[in-house]
Amino acid sequence: GVGGFAGLFRLDYHEKLFQRNYRKPVLVACTDGVGTKLLVAQMAKRFDTIGIDLVAMNVNDLLATGAEPLLFLDYLAVGRLDPERAVELVEGISRACQEADCALIGGETAEMPDLYEKDDFDLAGFSVGVLELHKTIDGSRIEPDDVILGLASSGLHSNGYSLARKIIFDKLQLRIDDPLPGLDATAADELLKPTRIYVQPVLSVLRYYRVKQAVRGMAHITGGGLPGNVIRVLPKDCQALIETDSWPVPEIFDLLASQGPVEREEMFRVFNMGIGFVMIVRPTFADSIARQLRRAGEQVYRIGRIKSGKTAVELR
Repeated sequence: GVGGFAGLFRLDYHEKLFQRNYRKPVLVACTDGVGTKLLVAQMAKRFDTIGIDLVAMNVNDLLATGAEPLLFLDYLAVGRLDPERAVELVEGISRACQEADCALIGGETAEMPDLYEKDDFDLAGFSVGVLELHKTIDGSRIEPDDVILGLASSGLHSNGYSLARKIIFDKLQLRIDDPLPGLDATAADELLKPTRIYVQPVLSVLRYYRVKQAVRGMAHITGGGLPGNVIRVLPKDCQALIETDSWPVPEIFDLLASQGPVEREEMFRVFNMGIGFVMIVRPTFADSIARQLRRAGEQVYRIGRIKSGKTAVELR
């Protein structure tokens, strides 16, 4: 049915949310979409995971500041409302919000036949989180010799789909349900793997090391890849050195690189190359943080280090 005009969220200092005694809580907000991955979902007529991507793109961005996601809203624009598709989308959003421990408090569905073709749609999300002011993680404490940990992605996540679609569907002339060469998956299965949500494992690390401030910078690896996102958190006179042979690159990226063909530099600029989230940590705690993340189910790799030099990301 039709809801109210706005969603409400109670900031109750006596509830679980504020059990860590926020003294100067700061709200953090972001908005994002899932890009042309929507077109793959349309081709496959599968909409059960695209909502997960939407939430992940937002809450992982919040997480990169050290914030805990509080609430989420979605915006669905369509040419013609398809109730079954809408239900699939919202169910995915709801499941992802539960995984991120984030309240889904509302959304908007706009039916605009003059703007969209009847089967076209677009999806966007908006999320708000909270953090303690003095615990903001912005990269300013990063120092030479800090260790770069990479958390594995599930595949393409939600970036690079314009290039991936061009290679798979235009150059290779594959159909959506065709198997991908050299992979044990169809195009639909591989391209619609949902974006990983890193919230709970990473927050558990931040809580455990909150006094020692072991985590100095974090980056959600989206458009721009490792070079374009890690550089966003580097302070002046710090350079990130990334060893590109330090983690297993998923087969989908090898396929795209060879069949494009796509040069190595462009691959790392467009795709995440198997690393979905980066944590830059004090070297003393790198091994223990990696172990804690692995116990939480994450695949974690020591992918590089920080050194002195002009602000840059060097891929080796």
